[in-house]
Amino acid sequence: MRELVIDGRRVADDEPCYVIAEIGHNHGGSLDTARQLIRMASDCGASAAKFQKRDNETLYAQSVLDAPYDGENSFGPTYGAHRAALEFDTNQYLACFEHAKARGLACYATAFDEPSVDFLMALNAPAIKIGSGGLTDHHLLRYAARFGRPIILSTGGGTFADIAAAVDSLSGCPHALLQCTASYPLDAAEADLLVIPALMERYPNTVIGWSSHHPGIALSLGAYVLGARIIEHHVTLNRAGRGTDHAFSLESKGLQTLVEDLEKLRIGFGNGVKTFYESERKPLGKMRRVLTPTGHRIPG
Repeated sequence: MRELVIDGRRVADDEPCYVIAEIGHNHGGSLDTARQLIRMASDCGASAAKFQKRDNETLYAQSVLDAPYDGENSFGPTYGAHRAALEFDTNQYLACFEHAKARGLACYATAFDEPSVDFLMALNAPAIKIGSGGLTDHHLLRYAARFGRPIILSTGGGTFADIAAAVDSLSGCPHALLQCTASYPLDAAEADLLVIPALMERYPNTVIGWSSHHPGIALSLGAYVLGARIIEHHVTLNRAGRGTDHAFSLESKGLQTLVEDLEKLRIGFGNGVKTFYESERKPLGKMRRVLTPTGHRIPG
């Protein structure tokens, strides 16, 4: 049976779907907003809250950091100032981790570079997410795998060959693979959900999931039916908020509906055996006909 254990929580076919509430940078640099999003994720029944960690000086060239960045979603006059405004420091991350733990949530982050992996491991993060941009970054994959923590890898922009090479780089490290299309927001026509069962066939011992950038939950429910057992969705307090991810994120009602509907699907699958239920007896008594001694048929 394919399974993965994340912070003591078993992810497998016979367990409730593992739902990651992707906070990312939708906190806008505010620790109070991050705490509110963690509480929302917990109240809605999510399994984990996730952030994004970048070491900006390592990840971006100085020319990129110095470039003007003054659009409606900017948090600073240059791209460097914008990115810096959205990054949490050690104390802020510790506060988020502690707040999530108190509410029964796992909490970790996407690492975009090696210093960010070190940062998260120093905080004893229970898992590491590697985004689609890291799918072909084998140095990053091997570096993260050294720590032995579960790695959740998105596969946007990749081919089956790219995924196979990434899996080789993660050899010996527990991991899950998420079908993903790296477009924001996602057009349903580009979701390629049938990649999920294809990945399940190629990797029979690996948990397969789905990372959504779609504004609704329909694709995620379809992904679960096809075999995804990790569902990742961006979340927000306000879909009209400042930032590029809010518009395709789920607010509280959407996240709660997603979690509830995923559980309805799980218990609704049954076991493949056609069964007569006692709850059917009375309705069928009205609908079915029986043969009388005179040869007439009357409702049962």
